Amino acid sequence: MRRAGLGEGVPPANSGYSACEEENERLAESLRSKVTAIKSFPMEIGHEVKTQNKLLAETDSQSDTTIGCLILSIGSHTKLLCPMMLFALSFFWIFKEPH
Repeated sequence: MRRAGLGEGVPPANSGYSACEEENERLAESLRSKVTAIKSFPMEIGHEVKTQNKLLAETDSQSDTTIGCLILSIGSHTKLLCPMMLFALSFFWIFKEPH
């Protein structure tokens, strides 16, 4: 007597090997994509460093210009600077909060 469906649903003997191969291929592809992403990080970091250095150089140049203008303006108005500083100090001293 032959039973119906006796051999159905039973995987072939080498299916374990093909399942491992498929899993290995999937993991290898995942690893490839991660390696590609990691390789792009140094290039992005290098670009960001160049951009930040450029901004720092511009800021340094602008601050040097600003400080130079302030020094020139203070030098020409020294007669006004001393009374203004005394006024500011006395103002803060008079209106300071009691402790």
